[in-house]
Amino acid sequence: MQKIGGSRSSTKRWLIRYPRGVPVAIFLLVAAITTLSVYAIERGESQRAEAELHNEADSIASALERRANTSSAYLRAGSALLATLDQVTEARFSRFVSELRLDVDYGGAEGIGWATIVQPGKAAASDPLGSARSARRMASPMAGGAAQPYTVSVTFLQPDTERNRRAIGYDMYADPIRRAAMIEAQRTERPTASGKVVLLHEAPGSSSPGFLIYMPVFAADEFGRHLKGFIYSPFNAQDFLASALELERPGPIGIKLYDREAAPDHLLAAITHSGSFGPAYREAVTIANHPWIVEVESPRTTSLSGLSMVTLIFGLLVASLLMLVVRMLTQQAIEDEAALHWFEEQASIRNSLTRELNHRVKNTLANVLSIIALTRRRATNLDEFAEGLDGRIRALSATHDLLTQSDWGATLIRAVVDAELAPYVQTEEHHVTISGPDIPLAPNDALSLGLAIHELATNAAKYGSLTRPGGEVSVEWDLIAPNLVRLQWQERGGPPVKAERGRGFGTDLIEKIVANELDNPVHLVFGEQGVTCTMTIPVRQPTAFAIRAPRPPQPPPR
Repeated sequence: MQKIGGSRSSTKRWLIRYPRGVPVAIFLLVAAITTLSVYAIERGESQRAEAELHNEADSIASALERRANTSSAYLRAGSALLATLDQVTEARFSRFVSELRLDVDYGGAEGIGWATIVQPGKAAASDPLGSARSARRMASPMAGGAAQPYTVSVTFLQPDTERNRRAIGYDMYADPIRRAAMIEAQRTERPTASGKVVLLHEAPGSSSPGFLIYMPVFAADEFGRHLKGFIYSPFNAQDFLASALELERPGPIGIKLYDREAAPDHLLAAITHSGSFGPAYREAVTIANHPWIVEVESPRTTSLSGLSMVTLIFGLLVASLLMLVVRMLTQQAIEDEAALHWFEEQASIRNSLTRELNHRVKNTLANVLSIIALTRRRATNLDEFAEGLDGRIRALSATHDLLTQSDWGATLIRAVVDAELAPYVQTEEHHVTISGPDIPLAPNDALSLGLAIHELATNAAKYGSLTRPGGEVSVEWDLIAPNLVRLQWQERGGPPVKAERGRGFGTDLIEKIVANELDNPVHLVFGEQGVTCTMTIPVRQPTAFAIRAPRPPQPPPR
C-alpha cells in the first residue's frame, strides 16, 4: 500500500510540476506508437504488393513461355515434315500450314515461313525468284568483309497477305541479328529466337520492334546430313505480348519486355497505364532459347491503405482522449494540491487563533480588572461605581463588535471614533467634527483607541464642551510616518477648566493603560478652552496580526 501511495504521489507531483508537458508527452507517445503501427502496416502492405508483383511477373513470364513454346511446337512439327520432302513446293507448304489448324492470329505471329539454303552459284529449284536474285544476295559481304557461305532467302510465307509479301526474297542471313539466331538454331537444333529487329512486314520508316523464331530443317542423303533451310515465324513484339496475356488478365500494372538487358534501346514491347509507377521488379525469362527480361511495375499510391487510415484515425482519437483525460487529472491534481495547502494553512491558523484568543482574552480580562480597580478607587458610592463600570464595559464591547465584524482583522480609525461618539453626534446641541484618512488599525490598538475615545467623550459630556449647547469637539488624525498616525482630540466652547483639579479615572486609564497598549505616550492638556489629547498610534502590517486567511481561489485552467 505504501508503494502504491508513493507511486500515486509521484504521479501527482509530475502532473502538478508539468501540467502541460505530461498531457502533451502522452499525446506524442501515443501518436508515435500509432505512427510506428501505420509504418508497420504500410511496410507489410508494401511487402504484400511486392510479393503480388513477383507473382504477376512469374505469371507473365509463364504466359510468354507458353505462347513461345506453342509456336516452337508448330515449327518443330514443320521441321520434321519438311525434312522428309525431297523438294518443298508452295502447294505442299501451304497444305502443311493449313493442316496445323492455327488460330486466327497464328498464335501472335505474322505467320509461318520457309527460307531455303542457297549455295553460292546455285539456285534452289523451289526458289520462285530464280538464281539471278539469289546470286545478287550472295554478293552481299558479311561483317569483316568475308563473303557469305550461302543465302537464306524467304521462299514462302503464309498466310499470303500484302504484309507478308514484303518479305519474300529477303536474304535473312545477310542481317547479323537474324544470322546469329539461325547459327544458334543450327548448332542446338532447337527453335531459337532472334534479338530485337524491325520486320520487313512493317511499313517503310516504321520502328515497331519484332523478333523471329527459327527452326533448322536438315536433310540426309548419300553424302550425309546437311542443312536444307529454316522454317520460322516472325513476330511483332507488341502483338506477341498482347496475345500471351489474353488469358492472364493482369491488373493495372506496367509491363515491359527487353531483349537481353533492361535498357531503352533493347525495349521490345510495353503495356503502360496512366499515372505514375513505383519501383519495378525484373525477372529473366528464356523465350525460344533466347534471354529476355520481363519488367513489371505496380502503380504508385500516395494514399495510405484502409487499415492504415483506420489505425491512424483510431490512434489519434485515443491520443486526444488520453491527453484530455490526463489534462483533467492534472487540473484535479492542481485543485487537490491547492485545497491541501489551504487546509494545512487553516489548521495552522486554527492553532494560531487558539493561542491568539487565549492571549486576547487574558488582555481583555486584564483591562477589565484594571477598569474595575480604577473605578472602585475613584467611585464614592455603589451607584457611581456601577455607572462608570457599565459605560466603560460598553465601550469595550462596542469596539469588540467592530473587531468581530472585521473578523478580528484591521479596523478603520473612523469606525472606532464613530462608534464611540455616536450618542453625541445625533444631537443638535453640540458640534462634533470627525476627519482623517482611512487608516486601518490592529485589533489591540483599536481596543485601546476605543477606550481612550470613550473616556474623553465621557469626560466631555460630564465636565467639558459637551455639557453646554454650542460646545465643539473635533477629532482629527493623519499619518506622520509610514507606520505612525497622530490623532488629536480637541474641545472648545465648554466651561473653563479649573487650574486646581485632581487626577480622575479617565486620566489614569488614558495615560497608563492606553499608552502602554499603544507603545507610545499620550499627551493630555487641560487648557482654558478645553481638553486636548494627542495620541500616537502604530500602524502595523496585516501579517503582524492577521489570524485568518480566506481560501485561495481555484487556479484557472491552463
